[in-house]
Amino acid sequence: MSYTALAVLAVVAALVTDLAVLRTGLVRRRAFWVSYAIIVVFQLITNGVLTGVRVVRYNPAAILGSAHPQLLGHGRVAFAPVEDLGFGFALVLATLAGWVYWGRRGLQRTPTAGPPRWRDGSPPS
Repeated sequence: MSYTALAVLAVVAALVTDLAVLRTGLVRRRAFWVSYAIIVVFQLITNGVLTGVRVVRYNPAAILGSAHPQLLGHGRVAFAPVEDLGFGFALVLATLAGWVYWGRRGLQRTPTAGPPRWRDGSPPS
C-alpha cells in the first residue's frame, strides 16, 4: 500500500473515530481548528527541516509528486510530501479525541500521585 493510500486511510479512520466511535465532535469545533492551525505550522517547520536537508527520504513511487524535495509544488509542502499533513492531522485528531473521551468518562483532571482515579474516588476497572 502506498504512503498516499495510508495517509488517506489514517485521515478517514481519525474522522470516523472522532465523529462516530467516540462521538467527541472535535472537527465541528472552532477551538480544534485554531489549535490545529498552530500545530500544523510547527509540523511544517519540522518536516521542512528534516526533508529539506534529506535526513528523511521518501520512496518516490509511494508518494505524490517528485522525489526531489522542493519548498512548494510537485506534491510537496515545505519540502515534505503532502501526505505528511494527512498523517499529522490524523495523529492530532485521534489524540485529542481520546483525551476528550476519557475526560468525559470521569478520569480525574487534577494530577495526583498514584494510579488514576475516577471522580467518585474508585480506581478504574
